[in-house]
Amino acid sequence: MTGTGTCFLTKVDARILEGMAVGQTTLNLASRLHFSRQNIDYHVTGLLRRFQAPNRTALVSRAFCTGMLDTSTWPPKVVEDFVR
Repeated sequence: MTGTGTCFLTKVDARILEGMAVGQTTLNLASRLHFSRQNIDYHVTGLLRRFQAPNRTALVSRAFCTGMLDTSTWPPKVVEDFVR
């Protein structure tokens, strides 16, 4: 997340983050969301930059730490307050 501002996600980015939080691969995400593998990679790269995370594991960890992912449910869901 950049600076002190709040990071908002698109609905697509939120679904991708939720998928990564449960361990889905790029191909699983692409199939489930009806996107190409390249499109998923594009969104993941954007999320990594926005969260300043070196990899997917760190990205999901930061999302949990910021309260973006609801820890009271499984599978985890992005809290709607973070989706625009």
